[in-house]
Amino acid sequence: MFEALTPGLEQAVVDLARTRMSLDPVPLDGSATPTELAERAGLTVTPDGIGGPAALRVFDEVLSRACISADHPRNLAFIPAAPTRASILFDLVVGASSIYGGSWLEGAGAVHAENEALRWLSDLVGFPAEAGGAFVQGGTIGNLSALVAARHAARARRAARGLPAPARWSFLCGAEAHSSLRQAAEVMDVDPVFVVADDDGRLTGQAVAAALGALGPRGPGPLGTRGAATATGGDSGVFAVVATAGSTQFGIVDDIRGIVDAARPHDLWVHVDGAYGLAAAAAPSTRHLFDGVGDTDSFIVDPHKWLFAPFDACGLVYRDPAAARAAHAQQAGYLEVLDRDSPWNPSDYQIGLSRRVRGLPFWFSLATYGTRAYSGAVEGCLATARAAADRIRELPYVELVREPELSVVVLRRLGWSAEDYHRWTQWLLGSGLGFVTPTVHNGETVTRFAIVNPRTTPDDIDRILATMSDGR
Repeated sequence: MFEALTPGLEQAVVDLARTRMSLDPVPLDGSATPTELAERAGLTVTPDGIGGPAALRVFDEVLSRACISADHPRNLAFIPAAPTRASILFDLVVGASSIYGGSWLEGAGAVHAENEALRWLSDLVGFPAEAGGAFVQGGTIGNLSALVAARHAARARRAARGLPAPARWSFLCGAEAHSSLRQAAEVMDVDPVFVVADDDGRLTGQAVAAALGALGPRGPGPLGTRGAATATGGDSGVFAVVATAGSTQFGIVDDIRGIVDAARPHDLWVHVDGAYGLAAAAAPSTRHLFDGVGDTDSFIVDPHKWLFAPFDACGLVYRDPAAARAAHAQQAGYLEVLDRDSPWNPSDYQIGLSRRVRGLPFWFSLATYGTRAYSGAVEGCLATARAAADRIRELPYVELVREPELSVVVLRRLGWSAEDYHRWTQWLLGSGLGFVTPTVHNGETVTRFAIVNPRTTPDDIDRILATMSDGR
């Protein structure tokens, strides 16, 4: 059925991976149109195949060159990535090992290692010893899984008290919350309530308390705007509050301690979306910003963002895993065997049953380098962000939009229109110098540097800023 591989193909694949890992810096590369790729690559999926060497050549010479390298030190767009070489190496091992990571029965050793990595994340924020969870694909699935668990817990509490379900379920989050929360609300058919942030873009405990009060018998008040239908019968149906630990746009950390204090009297689940920013809890200089996370019910953090792991890995952790298992564990006759003498089945704590052991490259890197190296790498990114802010203050043609709190630096080029920013982005990428994209804040187009690569230096920032001086 499947013929033997062409002699030398295995070595060629390993050599290509080794070559890519040895590049310093890696090429930024770029993008391409569908027409360009079709012409360059030709037809690759055919009835009889084109052969391994030919397919590898097409990938190396055409397809990979039409992908922007997320780990380039001057890729500062969106939230890029900077996997360690150890984590990349072990990702190859994971792919070759065919480990099913949904159950302890089938992947006990791998799940044990993943849990070691989750334990370190839990210790960073002060979660109890019994806390646990799983690695999922990314922050979107992590947030959705946590919110499903939160609603299930609220339903159970209502049932235990003999209370009916509300007309609509809803959860609160800040105006700067990640777009994945809107998507989670759509999938769950619940209403997101976006609470107005303070002048710094931070969701505060005071604002949450006021919004919860406004969501009483009179329905939504001025401090909260509901994404869909309002609650009826004096029952808001709020089942959770989501705090952001490092917003994607600005790197803002919400008032997590205040949010917890505001939510507890209402018996609400508090979830922390720390997909990008919670990694900064590893840095002594910023750990204080995350006070209160240890008293929440769940959190996420993506190692593929600022904890130097390959795509895709989001750590999802629950204070009380039993509450999450009640929501997520799938039931079927053929699955009953998984519950016999199985201390931990990761699929019981997330959306989805089948799973890759995507936390293993992160674990291997932690085990290889040690956690102090991680703390130092995060601190290095923070120092580069501070240096970038200092440099922007010195230059006459740019200014900070707000002071950076973590490693996202947002700036405006004085006198530029939206089209100027987009034209500059295209020129910067085309030149191979860097990748920096515009963003929109309060209707104004500006730009931002997301610094999550320890190899990014202040000199890299200076080189990019210099290209803004002549209005390219």
